[in-house]
Amino acid sequence: MNQETHPQHPYVPAEEQRASTRRRHPVVICGAGPVGLTTAVGLARQGIPVVLLEKDHTYSIGSRAICWAERTLDIWNRLGCVQPILERSVTWSIGRVYYQAQEVYNFDLKPSADHKHPPFRNLQQYEVEAILYRASQESGKVDVRWGHQITGVRQESEGVVLSVQTPGGTYELEARYVVAADGAQSGVRQSMGLEFEGAVFESPFLIADIRMKADFPSERFFWFDPSFHPGRSALLHKQANNLWRIDLQLEPGADPDEERRPERVAPRIRAMVGEDTAFDVVWSSVYTFKCRRLASFWHGRVFFAGDAAHQLSPFGARGGNCAVQDADNLVWKLGLVLKGLASDSIFASYNEERIFGSDFDIMTAMRSNHFIAPQTRVRQAFRDAVLALSQKWSFVRPLVNSGRMSNPVPLLSSSLNTPDTDEFTQAMRPGMPSPNIGLDATQGGSSRWLHDELGKGFSALYFAQSVGDIPAKELEALAELANAPIPIQTRVVVAGSETRGVKLPSGVTPLVDTQGILARLCDARPGTFYLIRPDCYVVARWRQFDAQRVRRALDRATGGKVGDAQAKVETNHG
Repeated sequence: MNQETHPQHPYVPAEEQRASTRRRHPVVICGAGPVGLTTAVGLARQGIPVVLLEKDHTYSIGSRAICWAERTLDIWNRLGCVQPILERSVTWSIGRVYYQAQEVYNFDLKPSADHKHPPFRNLQQYEVEAILYRASQESGKVDVRWGHQITGVRQESEGVVLSVQTPGGTYELEARYVVAADGAQSGVRQSMGLEFEGAVFESPFLIADIRMKADFPSERFFWFDPSFHPGRSALLHKQANNLWRIDLQLEPGADPDEERRPERVAPRIRAMVGEDTAFDVVWSSVYTFKCRRLASFWHGRVFFAGDAAHQLSPFGARGGNCAVQDADNLVWKLGLVLKGLASDSIFASYNEERIFGSDFDIMTAMRSNHFIAPQTRVRQAFRDAVLALSQKWSFVRPLVNSGRMSNPVPLLSSSLNTPDTDEFTQAMRPGMPSPNIGLDATQGGSSRWLHDELGKGFSALYFAQSVGDIPAKELEALAELANAPIPIQTRVVVAGSETRGVKLPSGVTPLVDTQGILARLCDARPGTFYLIRPDCYVVARWRQFDAQRVRRALDRATGGKVGDAQAKVETNHG
């Protein structure tokens, strides 16, 4: 698929345009990019109907985001739509950095045999959007309206009224909540008069998708001051369908319109890939580094996510992956509130956690920006010294920064966490994302994975020597948790297969950890209990199961307020 073959989705008049009466939809999402579609699929899987508005009639033009991190693949795995992404994408793990003609640094993000997904897969954004769109339609819960553009936002006490422009005229659309995932030029943000805070860097970059058959390996290549592009930097990534992504740093003040002209683009690429290599330019654009965000992602009944909330430079693959984590963080909280299982106070944690995550990514991206395109003489001198010394001295090479690759941000200070009161190792502590590890690892690999057991709501891991060793009263208490208004599905983790013939209460199921990988990761022994929220972050853990503690932790994890006095009581009795 390329921009010439994108499907054109027709404009269809909305029911609000055909009927004289209006109804209030639970959620309206603005923007059918990866963030809006991930949010829509996530809500649909909870049984919540969604209206999704997209001003265009097709998917993104050009590859845009291409590097999808393990955490993002795990999210789409939980939503049931990762398999076609895996089938169409390109895996890579090795990154190479060159200074002039010499390789000065490399890294290998080797896939772990214990993890279901590799650190990165490359697939063009429009391919991802097509896959997510199909998943949204298969759900039967998502009404995607193509050619419907937001022109106004009005918040009321019980909902939001959106003004929508279409080829067939304007109409008003009501929602309890609105998710603005409509990109850097967000119509929702502009209608609400909100501005970004942060930095815009001067150095522009030309990005291009080219189609060519080349023997370059599926690796990440980054050059500083190469002979084919002297004084500047360059990046090369392989994509699906014989497409290659190229990023070329341009001179400060370069005219974007001039640099996008084919007669300017082709010679730059030819110098890079060689005179004898045939290629076609499929798409090109010019961008500048932007590291900025809104002061708040939560405004009453309107939430901002993805580029509508924050903007990051593309080096390190932080923009798209950070954005999908916004969606993952928001959907379970919206689901609880819409089902009446939590108050809207939980939305403060979306603002808190995702601002923390985007600030971390902005800080990391800015450090990369300062190295790739130094804006001062001091930074230029430091960068040049590091590159020169790295040709000879290996200890200098880790200072070479061509973009630190995206990783999920731990939420160790989240207000939803219950702090440890027992002695544990640091791994998998409250606020850490759980990895999607194999549970029955053999020489042939795993067929069952941790996130297949989690992510359908709140979950718990109860570690036991065997199912038969669990006291009857604890089994009864675990069953009560499974049948509470906000149920906690408990997995009893054992090492062997002695679960056969043992009857467990509804909502409590055995989980065989054949090689003890999960137990080691959790520093677990018999009686250890972990509480995990729907986006697979740990929120609490104890050495011994206590139903009252678990209920208090669940209250806190769903936006309830645990006072200082109660926190002190737990600390004193930990």
